[in-house]
Amino acid sequence: MDVESKVEVMKSFAQEVITEDELRQLFETNDHPIAYDGFEPSGVAPIHFGLLRAHNLARMLKIGIRPKLYLADYFAFVNNKFEGNLDHIRTAGRYFAEVWKACGINTDRVEIIWAKDLMDSIEYWDRFMRVGKATTLDRVKRAVTIMGRTEGDKLSAAQLFYPCMQVTDIFQMEIDICQLGIDQRRANILAREVADRYKWKKPVVVSHPLMLGLQGMPAGSNIADLKSNPDLVMEYKMSKSKPKSAIYMHDSYEGIKSKINSAYCPERVVEGNPLFNFLELALIEDRNAGITIERPQKFGGNLEVDSFESLKRAYMEGRLHPADLKSYVTEKLEIAIRPVREHFEKNAKAKELYDEVRGYQITR
Repeated sequence: MDVESKVEVMKSFAQEVITEDELRQLFETNDHPIAYDGFEPSGVAPIHFGLLRAHNLARMLKIGIRPKLYLADYFAFVNNKFEGNLDHIRTAGRYFAEVWKACGINTDRVEIIWAKDLMDSIEYWDRFMRVGKATTLDRVKRAVTIMGRTEGDKLSAAQLFYPCMQVTDIFQMEIDICQLGIDQRRANILAREVADRYKWKKPVVVSHPLMLGLQGMPAGSNIADLKSNPDLVMEYKMSKSKPKSAIYMHDSYEGIKSKINSAYCPERVVEGNPLFNFLELALIEDRNAGITIERPQKFGGNLEVDSFESLKRAYMEGRLHPADLKSYVTEKLEIAIRPVREHFEKNAKAKELYDEVRGYQITR
């Protein structure tokens, strides 16, 4: 695949690329750049963890990227997930790996790295100290939004280490592309600034949009605003710690149907509508392919459109009713989630991990 095609693949699922020219230069000089995404093991997996990541990874693998998935156990510990119980956190990390396998992620082609292993060297902590010297306390406080906190929160001293640890990870893993959610933007920008100061390899930042919670965003809101307003991120994104906002990778068909039927989905409104957000980010493979919405003849018969953009226009024009959209999204989610649900039903090891994790007390 040529360089321009690779750039277009990355842009197809990105909200922001910093910078496109640097991404192009990277592909011109490196056939197999390294990209990473990181996760605090901290609860039962929702669809943004399973479906969205699998969707993005599949696209990156097709263009020769070597992905790394980072299980940030010590980050979850610092952030008081599972009340800071490292045994619980690491069990959740092993459960996360099972979710990825069940989503079809080829773990032979995707490297899984634990923070506990990456941090186990003086080289790591030397880098960490250098990162800390290159920034200010005020800047670190502004960056705590990457861990779901605000500057006004009462923070432990260890939580102030978090942004510098995340930046250190990028250099320790020799990352070429930071491919994380837009809510991690502040850490990634800090990494680029640190790279300039020390002449370290500067990562390209390819930030994907966030998956909305079932509550959606109110009329007049713009998903693009999430890039610059961390408070909006915490209010509207899907979160595994907010059960009413999330669809999980283990939900039954009836559970999915019930949640989708109660989701925010006003007539003729696409922006801030979580159902269109789910379709765009994780459920539609090719946005230029035709789509058929099945519905009874008495309601106009099947609706056929030639692309995802045409589907959005049909909805905004009132040619597609919310009830029919909800039925379509329910079926798409069931098809995507069923293999994961079945994996955990049939695989004794996976089931044991899931049962253990869902019994833990979730903390923020």
